[in-house]
This record gives sequence, C-alpha cells and structure tokens, in this order.
Amino acid sequence: MPLREMDIESIVVGGGPVASLIVLKTHDGPAALQLPIRIGSVEATAISMGVNPRQGSRPMTHDLLASTISALGGRCASVRIMAVQGTTFFAQLELVREGGEQVFVDARPSDALALAVREGLPIYAADDVLETAALPDFRGVEKDEEAHELEEFHNFVESLSPEDFNVIPGDKDPE
Repeated sequence: MPLREMDIESIVVGGGPVASLIVLKTHDGPAALQLPIRIGSVEATAISMGVNPRQGSRPMTHDLLASTISALGGRCASVRIMAVQGTTFFAQLELVREGGEQVFVDARPSDALALAVREGLPIYAADDVLETAALPDFRGVEKDEEAHELEEFHNFVESLSPEDFNVIPGDKDPE
C-alpha cells in the first residue's frame, strides 16, 4: 500500500464544545494535502507536550512506551495512518526488533503521533486515506492563484504598446 510522508501542521487543543484536532500535511509536492484528525483534548495535550517538552517533567505514558520498546531491544521506525472509516482513523506503529524483523502494532492515531513527536519518527499516511479524508492546502492553493494572477498581469503589462493608449510617439500631451 503506497504511503506519503506527513508533517504535523497544527494541533488544536479544544475544550468544552470545541473539539481537539491535529492536522497533518503532506511532506512534499506542490499539491499539498491536509489531513485533519479529530482527537480528544487529553490526547492533543499529550502530543503538544511531545512537541514542546517541559524540562524536568515526569514521563508520560508515551515516554514509558518508548522506553519499554527500547528496553526490549527494539525501536520504533515509523508511524502510519493506515485506514479511515467514517470519522475514525486507524494507525500502526512500525517496530523493528533487534534482529531487524519488522512488526506492525495497531494503535490509535493520537497515541502513535504522541510517540512520533517524542521519538522524532517519520509519519506516513496511506494514499487511500488521503483520497478519502484529505483536504487541499487552501493556503497553498491561494498562493498558487496569486502567483498565476501576477504572472497574467505581468504578461499584460509587457504586451502594452503606446497605441493601446491612443498616444502617438513624439506627440506632446495636450494641456
């Protein structure tokens, strides 16, 4: 199954009636896509704490998971968003055992992403997940449209001649 690398674009920690959200963005390419995933506020906070760790804070559950994997002689190689059903996303951790054997472990996306930010892991999303749930990066689309309009205007200005203004070269402006 083809995968595309993703970056965490933003994390919204909601409260009360405001839902928490993490937005992933495709890592490369001019036609960037955004993948919004609704998560709980506790999970959003855990991811945020991994992005901006506080010095001297006690280990969280995701830190314990990373330590446990390492203590057992393995390492986490990547996080993958593999499926979506309705508004529910499904993720996997790609673990590598000491001998190089790959093991895939099912996980909630929020837990997988919290581990990814702590361990500096690459994040991937399956192409079919992006086809189903991704949105265009509207800021990128807007920038492309502005660049196109500027190019069209530049071409228009370059094509102007004095005749376009009913001015004959050498004539003086009437006063």
